[in-house]
Amino acid sequence: MKAEILSIGTELLMGELTDTNGSWIATQLPPLGIQLQWVSIIGDDLDKLTEAFTRGLDRSDVIFTTGGLGPIQDDLTREAVAAALGETPTVQQ
Repeated sequence: MKAEILSIGTELLMGELTDTNGSWIATQLPPLGIQLQWVSIIGDDLDKLTEAFTRGLDRSDVIFTTGGLGPIQDDLTREAVAAALGETPTVQQ
């Protein structure tokens, strides 16, 4: 099984934070028989995130993500996944 990790956040790209989550996930995959093929850091940009998910869906069996899911406006992971899948995100109450 081929996998990739998408670490999301402009703060990672700018060096303000270190991507320790992506590194930890990477260490957990070999014992599970999962072959890590790609690790990417993507900033908080909807077009770039959508492109990363679209590319990942084409080349990997599993995509692990970290970051980009907070309550602030620049966290666009949900929207990017929806766009990559051709869906519209909705909130159910």
